[in-house]
Amino acid sequence: MIKKVLFCATVDYHFEAFHLPYLKWFKDKGWEVHVAAKGDLDLLYVDKKFNLPIERTPFSLSNFKAFKELKRIIDNNQYQIIHCHTPMGGVLARLAAQRARKSGTKVIYTAHGFHFCKGSPLLNWIVYYPIERWLARYTDCLITINEEDYCIATKRKFRAGRIAHVHGVGVDSVKYKPISQAERNNLRRKHGYTMENFILFYAAELNKNKNQHFLIKVIANLKKDIPHIKLLLAGSGPLLEKYRMYAYEEDVQDEVVFLGYRTDIDELLKISDVAVASSWREGLPVNILEAMASGLPLVTSSNRGHRELVTNGVNGYVVPGNDDAIFSKRIYEIYRSTKLRMTMGKASIKSVVPYELNWVVEEMSKVYRLYM
Repeated sequence: MIKKVLFCATVDYHFEAFHLPYLKWFKDKGWEVHVAAKGDLDLLYVDKKFNLPIERTPFSLSNFKAFKELKRIIDNNQYQIIHCHTPMGGVLARLAAQRARKSGTKVIYTAHGFHFCKGSPLLNWIVYYPIERWLARYTDCLITINEEDYCIATKRKFRAGRIAHVHGVGVDSVKYKPISQAERNNLRRKHGYTMENFILFYAAELNKNKNQHFLIKVIANLKKDIPHIKLLLAGSGPLLEKYRMYAYEEDVQDEVVFLGYRTDIDELLKISDVAVASSWREGLPVNILEAMASGLPLVTSSNRGHRELVTNGVNGYVVPGNDDAIFSKRIYEIYRSTKLRMTMGKASIKSVVPYELNWVVEEMSKVYRLYM
């Protein structure tokens, strides 16, 4: 009998963005691969796809319907492994799989960053901590992607069958890599920038957590000191117009470039001088890993995901408290010193090795083999 695996998340583009290598891994092993998530993307390596009415907010009535559909799917398909991702995908899949687990189905949950962590609001601990701790008992393997979450899960004795630490979802070091100066010059011309431009880059959804408002303020601080500065913001989101208006208010509408959703992040990183990130909360940010693999220094806000990847003064700077004056100062230091820029860029390349895709796929495959 052909073995089956089900991957579940809130939205299907989560798999397109982060998990195709793992779908392929099962497919190459001869397994039948199913995906359950909201959306109608045609995903590679998938034999059957279920479009569920899952919503991110836990208070949506649609999630009750999604739970019933997901339970029916699980009960009817006799999966050997269910691997769930994202908060709502993880909640619904683990609840829906309770009967299947009694028949031998193994449930794996990857926590892409607990909503409760050091420095997070008390409300997050009150709401999300008891839910994750309770659901751990319905989890055969809880995977954490940063050290802080791993320590929380182990020290607070989450009752999962196993707790593992995997280095994220992996970064493609073939696609994301440094290029020669000549190649960089050509790419800059292609994208409409000159060698005079000092380019900061941030790829993230335009929302409250990603906090691009802060970076626009930083550009306003630096405009006079770095005459040809550019901040490239790749991504779409609910706060686009608000941020665009703020850029006009700060008179940096020419310096801040809203790129929208892009599929050429690798090229945009290759033309950049510094990667920046301003988010309040991260698990293990892929945008930072891609910037590191591209050989860039980093200036970031202080959160567990950034602290895990950026060693202060080595491959960049982590700025506590979202202090725009210090953040601006750190960028200016890198701008003034080509040597510092190169040294930090080389340190990024060295630091990213454990997070490269081939290593992470091997880590994840060791987990899967425990349940095959």
